[in-house]
Formats: sequence, C-alpha cells, structure tokens
Amino acid sequence: MTMERAPQPPERRLRLLSCNILAGASVQRYSEYFTRSISAVLPGRSKLDNLDRLAEMLPQFDVIGLQEADAGSLRSGFLNQTRYLAETAGMPFWSHQPNRPIARVSHTANGLISRLEPTEVLTYPLPSRVPGRGAMLARFGSGPASLAVMIAHLSLSAVARARQLGFIAEVLQDFPHAVLMGDLNTEVHSAEMRHLFNKSSLQPPAQAMPTFPSWKPRKALDHILTSEAIHLDRLWALPQAFSDHLPVAAEIRVPAHIGLPDGR
Repeated sequence: MTMERAPQPPERRLRLLSCNILAGASVQRYSEYFTRSISAVLPGRSKLDNLDRLAEMLPQFDVIGLQEADAGSLRSGFLNQTRYLAETAGMPFWSHQPNRPIARVSHTANGLISRLEPTEVLTYPLPSRVPGRGAMLARFGSGPASLAVMIAHLSLSAVARARQLGFIAEVLQDFPHAVLMGDLNTEVHSAEMRHLFNKSSLQPPAQAMPTFPSWKPRKALDHILTSEAIHLDRLWALPQAFSDHLPVAAEIRVPAHIGLPDGR
C-alpha cells in the first residue's frame, strides 16, 4: 500500500535587507573618519550618488530596514533619505523614526521601506543613559497572523545594549512570527545577545557574518534575526558597500496567510 504524503501548506517567500547607510557617506578606510570629517556634515553629490546606487538594488527586496538615515538636516541637504530611497527605488511604502537631532546639522533616523503595506508602524525610544536610540516596529497583517519586523540601532555600551535588547525581547514576545534587524553594535555570542535569545523566540544565526568595517569586515555587528516559527532559507552579507557597514540580507518563508491584511 502506498502512503500519500500530506500536502504542504502554502508559503510565501520574502527577502529582507538591513543597511546602516551612514547618512549617505562612503568610508573606505579608518583615516577617512578624520580626513572627511568636514564633508560628513555637509551635503554633496557623492552622497546622492551613493544613495542612488543603493536605490538601484532595493527592488530586489520586500522589506528594508535602514539605520543612520538622515531625516532632513544640513548634512543631507535637508533631504529625508528614507523617503528619497523609497521613491527613487519605486517602493510604495516608507516610514521613518527620527531619533537624535543635533541642531540643524544632523538628524539621525531609522527607516522602513517596503513593498508590502504595513498594518501599523510603532516607534519606541530605547532605554539608555544618553537618549537618542530608537526602534521601530512594523506589523504586516493582524492578530496571530501578523509578521512583526523590528528595526533597531543599538548603543555602543554593553550595559545599555543589554537593557535595549531586554526591552526588544519584551515587545516581540507576543509575535510568533518576528524579525529583528539592524546595527546591533555587538556580535552574536555576546552576553547581551545570549540574554535576548533566552528571553525571546529569536534564534541565533548558524554562522555570523562580518559586516564591519565594510572595506575589511572583521566584526559581525549587523544582524537579521528570526523567530522559531519562521523558516530562514538564506542569510548573507552583500559585497557592495554603501557606508562603513556591509548590508545584511535574508530570505525567509512564512505561511501564506502571515502578513496579509485579513490574515487569511
């Protein structure tokens, strides 16, 4: 007697991208942090050219998270860089979270660009002794069928990161299908990351991918982390450098109803 294999439930594939864009600046060696310090706070054609190169690549992805985008200040020519990238790439949905204005010289933000329409986008200030770090949560779909994507840029201090990751774990604990992406400023084996994995359903990657510095990557600081309920098919660092960090990309599979407006 031949046993028939039960049909597999339909799935949808999504491609994700996380990128720290350094407000459009391109850095190719440590010395340029100092030699280009003036140009870092001034607008310029090279920054727009760099953003245009990134925009050409964005249509390959469904959901993009940006860190260190400029919300519109002197250094970007008062350009909202998240909006500029979304419109240049022809991506229909975008949102941003301005976090740290410094006079009118710089205004750092997290950004979301998406092919899918979010049901809602929530923003959170992250706990830190020095304010100015934030996370944004985009929900696609509603109820248990939601896909929750959080974009974050964490502090340089391990103590602050531990508090921030604890906060993120608490926010994401209600979402079976959850993604955390961003410049987390720590490697996957750190104590604060182990705490995150213990307190949430997010899973450590099978292999860390160095992303910093982009010209000779040694540290895996940029991550796309997925919950147990999500099938992670592929995770990779892109070879193209648009700042001092390499972008990180992922291809995931979720049940077909996940993220749809009516959850069906």
